[in-house]
Amino acid sequence: MKTLKTIDSIFNKIEGALLIFLLLVMLFMAFGQVVLRNISSGGFVWGDILLRHLVLWIGFLGAALATSGERHINIDILTRYLPERLKGAVAALSNVFAAVVCFLLFRASLTFIEFEITNKNTVFSGIPSWYAQIIIPVGYGLLAFHFMVRAILDAGKALQKGAAV
Repeated sequence: MKTLKTIDSIFNKIEGALLIFLLLVMLFMAFGQVVLRNISSGGFVWGDILLRHLVLWIGFLGAALATSGERHINIDILTRYLPERLKGAVAALSNVFAAVVCFLLFRASLTFIEFEITNKNTVFSGIPSWYAQIIIPVGYGLLAFHFMVRAILDAGKALQKGAAV
């Protein structure tokens, strides 16, 4: 369990640092676009495309970080009325289900990336679109990983409290 928590913590630090970096890039790029449009009636032609893809990256990295900290959106109406000893088991099963869904989306997004590579789609000026969209399978992979970590930790807590998993 301790090793799993350490690995999860390392992923959190990397995700957090990347998230801050991308947010700063996005902030300066958006500010630069506004300034350039007001000064020279133009801006970077590729700026808006980059900003759109940065939103995608920030969304997936933020979701992974939120999942790791159990701050993701969930419906907890069922767990409110369960006995305390069953809450961990239900949380573990819920996290396993979410991990399976994220894994299936991971596999589907790999197919999407393969399609983008095969068709040689570009974002702008010959840059392959899959460079910007690779965050989709990476993001779903991170989500699946974090949900499984949460499931294992919740199952451990449930077993300590004496609930059947």
